[in-house]
Amino acid sequence: MSSEEFEKLHEIYNSLYEELRLLPDKAQRCQGEERKRLQRSFDERHGEAEEVLQGMDAELRTAPAAYRSAMSTKLRLHRRDLGKLQREMASSELGIGSSARPTEGGHQGIYSSQNQQSTYLQAQRSLLLQGQESLSSATQSIERSQRIATETDHIGTEIIEELGGQREQLERSRNRLVNTGEHLSKSRKILRAMSRRLMTNKLLLAVIILMELGVLGAVVYLKFFR
Repeated sequence: MSSEEFEKLHEIYNSLYEELRLLPDKAQRCQGEERKRLQRSFDERHGEAEEVLQGMDAELRTAPAAYRSAMSTKLRLHRRDLGKLQREMASSELGIGSSARPTEGGHQGIYSSQNQQSTYLQAQRSLLLQGQESLSSATQSIERSQRIATETDHIGTEIIEELGGQREQLERSRNRLVNTGEHLSKSRKILRAMSRRLMTNKLLLAVIILMELGVLGAVVYLKFFR
């Protein structure tokens, strides 16, 4: 999931940022080779942080819509903080030529800057915690929606299968009714044929009886009256 990769990159950035934010103050107290070494270290860490932010930006582009707002806020704050550290490092380089050691006022400025950074970091942490809570709520909502969708899909599949079974039963019942109708039609035809044959047999029997009566009458007439 894109948001998980984004959070991993976010943790890497936080680690780099914690290293970077200490370097401007250290550089302001140093000179010569130590100052150059701190500058190189800052540049390396700054480049790594920029690469991490680019990776977070790529994850943001492919993240689900529900995550993008909080992710975009985090990325914007990180870019602003990184730019601020870069300006502080540049200003420490300009200020190093004025004196080899920080004055008492310089110490106070450093302490004030550290206090401001601490307050700013606390505000950042609060924002990040709020963003994480929003992400957690959104994730839970998406999971509930996915569970409901899965259950709905399962129920729909069962209903479709049940309707398919009922359709097959109805088709079999219809076929049986059609076969029964055909059998009834054949039975009616057979009954009509039998009825016609019965009537024909009755007519033939009546004709035979009449013929026999006629013959019997003729025999009686010829025997007794002539």
